[in-house]
Amino acid sequence: MNSVTTRDGLQIFYKDWGPKAGQPIFFHHGWPLSSDDWDTQMLYFVGQGHRVVAHDRRGHGRSSQASDGHDMDHYAADVAAVVEHLDLRNTIHIGHSTGGGEAARYVARHGNGRAAKLVLIGAVPPLMLKTAANPGGLPIEVFDGLRRELAANRAQFYLDFASGPFYGYNRPGAKPSQGIILNWWRQGMMGGARAHYDGIKAFSETNFSEDLKSIVVPTLVLHGDDDQIVPVADSAPLSARLLKNCTLKIHESLPHGMCTTHADLVNADLLSFIVA
Repeated sequence: MNSVTTRDGLQIFYKDWGPKAGQPIFFHHGWPLSSDDWDTQMLYFVGQGHRVVAHDRRGHGRSSQASDGHDMDHYAADVAAVVEHLDLRNTIHIGHSTGGGEAARYVARHGNGRAAKLVLIGAVPPLMLKTAANPGGLPIEVFDGLRRELAANRAQFYLDFASGPFYGYNRPGAKPSQGIILNWWRQGMMGGARAHYDGIKAFSETNFSEDLKSIVVPTLVLHGDDDQIVPVADSAPLSARLLKNCTLKIHESLPHGMCTTHADLVNADLLSFIVA
C-alpha cells in the first residue's frame, strides 16, 4: 500500500496513477470521505495522459486514525509530505468542499515552485461560520447539530446525509442512486469518528481569506447554485473576489456532490481550465 510518513509519525495513504512524465493533478477529497471519491475524475484524467494523485486525509480512509492534528495546518502539511515524497512539480491542485480549503492552504503555504493551478469545487473558503465580520455565514448551531448527530449515531447520520442534501436527492423529482449513497457511506465509515468530529471545526471555522489573497496561480472556482452544504452566495463569489487570478463558474441547479452526479460536466470544465 502506498503511504508516506508525516513528521508526527502518521501514515498517509495515497494513489498515484498514470505516466510519471505526465503533468500531475492532485485531488483533495471532502469531509468525511477518501480519495475514492475522485475515482471518476482520476480515471478520466489518466485517459488524458495526466499523472493523477490523491490521498486519504489523516483519520480518513486508509490513513492513520490519529488522535489529534485535525486542522487545516496539519492537513496542508500532510499534502506537502505526499507532494515532496513523489517530487511533484507543475502540479494542478483540485479540491472539493473541505478539500478545497485544504488545497487553498497547501498552495498558499507550501505550493511555491510546485503548484501550477488551483481548482476549488463547492469549496468551504473563505469562511463558513457566521461571525460579526462574516454575517452571511452559517450559525454555529448548524455545526453543533452535525457534531451531535455524528456522536449519537454516525452510521445513520452518514446514510441520511448522502441520501438527502449532499447530492440533492431530497429535491422534488430527484432520482437517488443507491450505489452512490452506499459508496459515500462506505467511505465515511472507513474513517475515524474522532477525525470526523474534529474535522467539522476545521472546515467550518477556518478563515481562508489570507490564504486566498496570497495565491497567485490561476484558479478556477466552480460551484452549484443548489449546493445545500456550502451555500454558494457565501462562498464561491467571495473567494473569487479575494483571488488574484480567478475564473468563477456557477452551474444552475447543481448540488454539492456535483463531481459525482454531473461528472461529465465537471470533467469538461476541468479539462478546459487545465489546457488553457
